[in-house]
Amino acid sequence: MNTVLNVENLKVRFNTREIIRDLSLPVQRGKIYSIIGPNGSGKTTLLRAISRNLRPAGGRVYLNGGNISKMKSKSIARQMAVLSQVHNGMSDITVRELVAYGRFAHREWWQGKGDNDSDIIAWAIERTNLTEYENRKINTLSGGERQRAWIAMAIAQKPQILLLDEPTTFLDISHQIEVLELISGLNREEGITILMVLHDINHAARYSDELIVMKEGDLHARGLPREILEPGLMREVFNVEAEITEDRETGKPVFHARRVVW
Repeated sequence: MNTVLNVENLKVRFNTREIIRDLSLPVQRGKIYSIIGPNGSGKTTLLRAISRNLRPAGGRVYLNGGNISKMKSKSIARQMAVLSQVHNGMSDITVRELVAYGRFAHREWWQGKGDNDSDIIAWAIERTNLTEYENRKINTLSGGERQRAWIAMAIAQKPQILLLDEPTTFLDISHQIEVLELISGLNREEGITILMVLHDINHAARYSDELIVMKEGDLHARGLPREILEPGLMREVFNVEAEITEDRETGKPVFHARRVVW
């Protein structure tokens, strides 16, 4: 497998405070990665720097070998889609209108929407199981339906890599599973590389090929879920005493927090 995204010696500062310190992270094509860690460890900041929504103090980010600091925004958008934790605005438009925004990176300013765009918009809506909702306004949808609509917009970009910041935040458990199953299917069936921040450690372990652990702005550890979910590391990073069992269906580790330890 080759590298689709490569972060080299990334540094991010807010005023004099160092948020990310000299972090390097290669991301291999075709895998699902989840970033986990305590609040304030730099997870969202890392995604914002990778997606060029935040200017780093040092280091470089390469997308398919190109330095993103020197790439045009449209070129980045044709290769990488990003969904933040909170979606502001555009609530009074239909699902189809929202998804159509994902095609803007593939058109020049003088071009209208072509047949290929219409086909991809229809594909993205169908792929996220939103066909019956395509003429509904975003603000009339449930939380899970809205999240699927935003994911549909992102995949309408036809990206090679999708960055997601806590895509299950504010969703109930059934919609959390629905969204994660959708993301897993996009990786498995469409070949989209996934890099996401997840709050739920068990969801991260179940749906990821690799886990990336951040602590105090550093990449503390990375590896297979069974390598990361072990009592010593959980105590060191999250200050909890944990029991780790195995999911009989998937073989993936399951994290059970027992008590806080300091």
